Amino acid sequence: MRVTDLGTRTYRVPLDRPWGPGVDHQYLVVTTLTTEDGSTGTGFAWTPRIGPAAVDALLRTDIRDALVGTDLVRPEVLWDRLWHHLHEGGSGGITTMALAAVDIAAWDLVGRRAGLPLVDLVGRRRDTVTCYGSGVNLHYGRDDLVAQVRRFVEAGHHAVKIKVGSPELDRDLDRVAAVRDVLGERGLLMLDANQRWDHPTAVRAIRALSRFDPYWIEEPLLADELPGLGRLRADTGARIAVGENLRTVHQFRDALVAGAVDFAQPNAVRVGGITPFLRIAELARVFGVPTAPHLLPELSAQLALCVPLVSMVEDIDRASFGALGALAEPSGVTISAPSVTAATAPGHGLVFATDRMERVSGA
Repeated sequence: MRVTDLGTRTYRVPLDRPWGPGVDHQYLVVTTLTTEDGSTGTGFAWTPRIGPAAVDALLRTDIRDALVGTDLVRPEVLWDRLWHHLHEGGSGGITTMALAAVDIAAWDLVGRRAGLPLVDLVGRRRDTVTCYGSGVNLHYGRDDLVAQVRRFVEAGHHAVKIKVGSPELDRDLDRVAAVRDVLGERGLLMLDANQRWDHPTAVRAIRALSRFDPYWIEEPLLADELPGLGRLRADTGARIAVGENLRTVHQFRDALVAGAVDFAQPNAVRVGGITPFLRIAELARVFGVPTAPHLLPELSAQLALCVPLVSMVEDIDRASFGALGALAEPSGVTISAPSVTAATAPGHGLVFATDRMERVSGA
């Protein structure tokens, strides 16, 4: 299958509720990959704030120039070719976000051509996977936070994640105590600091928060401070989750070798697509570390059904593509807390409602 075209369009998708000051929308870069027999596949890149124009430009120039005319033998082969071609521009970051839009499209095209849903093309290992309720809520007042968590519990979630990292530790302690009361003693409570602490602050906060039995502490330090995360894990005994801001298989390897991670959290777009996501999950399995995909539940859930060792899928409050109105039809991924299932059309099943989304001019 020789590639004949790569089309790219960028859209702005409003959030139901802002994730913080100035974060009231997401960007979606949608690609269409076409081969000489007329087969097509849809891919996407995603970012809440930074880089959509750069991703769009890279797809339209360097990636398209290197892609058109090549054979789509297997998505993995195509991914390796493009990654080596783009490596001069950086091994991760904008390059891998752009690569994801091609790789996801390649897997979709191959699945559609074969008449196979993505889960069965990759290799289904299970029919359901647990999901947890998650909110971007550090800026919420205490009452709003408690109301959000109560909605999660009433929907059927047994596990919930909230944000910590307030300037005052007492504020975090008060909010976490209130959430633990709603969740109950048996529920799993994950705390996400979003890289807000330094080492001394993290040690103090983790020790103070330990009374609430957090299941994991997410990104307590800068995500690429791998030796520091390993030391923090040893100093506090906390279970550390990290990965949404790691961009390559090599960074995940380094995190695992450094003893810095108990739960690996690759974001399928940020790491470069389905191909590297699956490689990261297999690498994590070798270390006995489960994969807990970051965001993008309509795609993450499908991949979670296939990886060898899985934790949970993140169901972020009113921020899935379906909840944001970004899909033209149901994806086939069903979130029914506390679990997720997938029964998609051939390919990944995501059909974007491009006629209903705001096109970003100049991209």
